[in-house]
Amino acid sequence: MTKELPELNVGVVGHIDHGKTTLLSQLTGKFTDTHSEELKRGITIKLGYADITIYKDGEKFNTKKGKPIRYVSFIDAPGHEMLMATMLSGASTIDAAILVIGANEGIKPQTREHFLALQSKNIKNIIIVQNKIDLISKEKALENYKKIKEFVKGTIAENSPVIPISAQQGVNIDKILEELCKIEIPKRDIESEPLFLVARSFDINRPGSEIDKLKGGVLGGILKKGTLKIGDEIEIKPGICTRKANDIQYSPLITKIISLHKGNQKVEKIYPGISISIETSLDPFLTKTDSLTGCVVSKVGILPEQTYVLKIKQNLFSEVFNIKGAQKIKPLKTKEMVMININTTTSVGIIEKVSENEITIHLTIPVIALKGDNVGIARNFENHWRLIGWGEVL
Repeated sequence: MTKELPELNVGVVGHIDHGKTTLLSQLTGKFTDTHSEELKRGITIKLGYADITIYKDGEKFNTKKGKPIRYVSFIDAPGHEMLMATMLSGASTIDAAILVIGANEGIKPQTREHFLALQSKNIKNIIIVQNKIDLISKEKALENYKKIKEFVKGTIAENSPVIPISAQQGVNIDKILEELCKIEIPKRDIESEPLFLVARSFDINRPGSEIDKLKGGVLGGILKKGTLKIGDEIEIKPGICTRKANDIQYSPLITKIISLHKGNQKVEKIYPGISISIETSLDPFLTKTDSLTGCVVSKVGILPEQTYVLKIKQNLFSEVFNIKGAQKIKPLKTKEMVMININTTTSVGIIEKVSENEITIHLTIPVIALKGDNVGIARNFENHWRLIGWGEVL
C-alpha cells in the first residue's frame, strides 16, 4: 500500500517533558521510548521511530480507515539539552517538523534551541502544537498562543499553523493529521548514485538464537538520493572503529543487502522518502548498540575518502539561549573546540583557521563530507554544547 502513497519524514521536536513521546504514541499507537535506559529516565535518548498511514474518511483524517492519503515516518528527537547531538542527527533526516510547546510552561530554552536547529537544517515545513491545554484555563491558553505567535514572528515558521491539543486526552489529534496531509512532498532525486545516512544500527537477534537462524546486522536511516535493492553490494564509511595501542583507526565495510524493510513491510527496492532498515550480510556484532551510527552508505567505490579536515562556510546565530536567558554569540576563533554535525555524524574538532565567514576544523572523528552538505555548529557553554550556527561544506 505504501509504495504509491506520497511519503513524508517528520521530526517531533521541543523541550523535554512537553509531551513529544506521548503525542507520538497518540498519533501512531507506538511508544518510541523503547530502550530500557530511556524508559527508566523517561526521556528519548536515541532517535525514536514510528510510522503511520493517514486515511481520509469523509472530511475527517485518521490512521485506521478510509482512503489512504499519505505515509508518514516520525522521528522523536530528544529534548534534553545534553542530547543536542542526537537531536541534530534527527534534523538531518527530516522533511518537516512538529514543534511541541507545553501550554502550561510556554517557550523554554530547548524550545528555542530546537527551533534554531530546524532553521539551521533548512526545515521550512513546521507544524506548531500547543500541548497540555487540558491543564490550563482558556485565558492562559490564549495568552500562551499569543506568545507562540510572537516567538515565530519574522522566522521560517511565521505562517505555520498552531494547533491546541491534549496528547494525553487525544484532543485535536486529527487536526495534526490534516495539516500533515497539506505539506508539499519534496522532490526526490532517484537518478543520482545512492546515499544512505545511518541513524541507527543494531543486532535484531535474540540471545540464544541458533547459528543457522541468525540475521545479519541491520542499519536504520534515510536514503537521501538514488535507489538501492536487495542483492546490491554496498560500502559503509567511515566504517568500524578499531584501537591499536593509542591509535584509533576507521575501516570501511563492504557488505551485501539481504532484505529491505519500510515500516513493517518488506520491499525489494527502496527510494528516497521515509525511514528504512537494511538487513546486511554483516556479522551482527559489528552493528550492535548503534556502533555504525553516523556512517554513510553507497555502492562500492562511490563515496569519497573519510576526512579529518573540514572546510566550511559558517553562519552564526546572533544569540544562544539557556536557563540564564539569552547570550550574545561571539565570533569563532582559532584553537577553539567546536562540535559539528554533518548528516547523522557528530564529531568534535579544533578550529585551525578562520577567514571572514570560512573556517577550517581538524576533527577527532572522521566524516564523509560531500560538497554543499549542511553542518550544525555547537560551542561549549559551561560544559553544555549549544547550537550557535550552521555551515556548508566547501
